[in-house]
Amino acid sequence: MKKYVLLLSLLCMTSAFALEQSSTVSVKTILKTDSSWDGQPIQYPTGKPEITGMTIEIAPGGETGWHLHPVPSFGMVLEGELEVQLKSGATKQLKAGDALAEVVDTLHNGRNVGTVPVKIVVFYAGSVGQRLTVKEGSK
Repeated sequence: MKKYVLLLSLLCMTSAFALEQSSTVSVKTILKTDSSWDGQPIQYPTGKPEITGMTIEIAPGGETGWHLHPVPSFGMVLEGELEVQLKSGATKQLKAGDALAEVVDTLHNGRNVGTVPVKIVVFYAGSVGQRLTVKEGSK
């Protein structure tokens, strides 16, 4: 798992600030955006910054349930196939190696549409004491 965290950390940097490409180091930008996948601009929260990294696993046929994130989050699918759906019906299909900037303050549901567990690494850009996820109907 450490290799995935290091990999994502290195890949989230732009090429200009990443390690130099060489015969033993390969650098590839997997995500560089100023908006979430639904087109909304990314805005960082106020307060003392806090980055939280997590791995999430969803069993075949499993779902996250409807929820939202009040902070920007960025993830990469390590294994499996994931479908993320908004209440509007818009969907995003992701497979191993795909990365995205998640929607903020927008209800969505993630569903494993494959036959193996979905494994995701996610980094949340929040502030100390701030909730990262809010289930539908919770305050």
